[in-house]
Amino acid sequence: MKVTIGVVLLVVSLGIWAKSPYTGTILIATQYDYPTLVNRLDKAIGDNGMAVVSRASATLGAKSLGVKIPGNMVVMAFNPKFAIQMLKASIEAGYEAPIRFYVTEQANGKASLSYRTPSSLFAPYKSADLDKMANELDVIFEKIAQQATR
Repeated sequence: MKVTIGVVLLVVSLGIWAKSPYTGTILIATQYDYPTLVNRLDKAIGDNGMAVVSRASATLGAKSLGVKIPGNMVVMAFNPKFAIQMLKASIEAGYEAPIRFYVTEQANGKASLSYRTPSSLFAPYKSADLDKMANELDVIFEKIAQQATR
């Protein structure tokens, strides 16, 4: 996947590049507040042929305990077409799906979006068929991220 240098420079220049132990992690700061970015992400996922499979939010869990924490939500997205291809290539790779986006509320009230590129998720399985699928997914997930954050 090619990441535009402008996005990388923006992220690095804003000093918000999160240290991740994983290669292929993309982090994009946005001008949107947390609820707006979550809504934009949901729309972008659907517009790009994927579906929201599930979501998890520590913010909502904490709220149920009467504790307020900054917004964060993991939004899991995939498409059955890719699930079939993935499982045909490697049952073990099923652990990686659905692919996760992570929306986090920053101290300035704006939200950031992060995700790991599909190619980085599937590379350890060393399968040409998975690599081909992952490269296709890289393009789709980049489009989702760009649509949600622009």
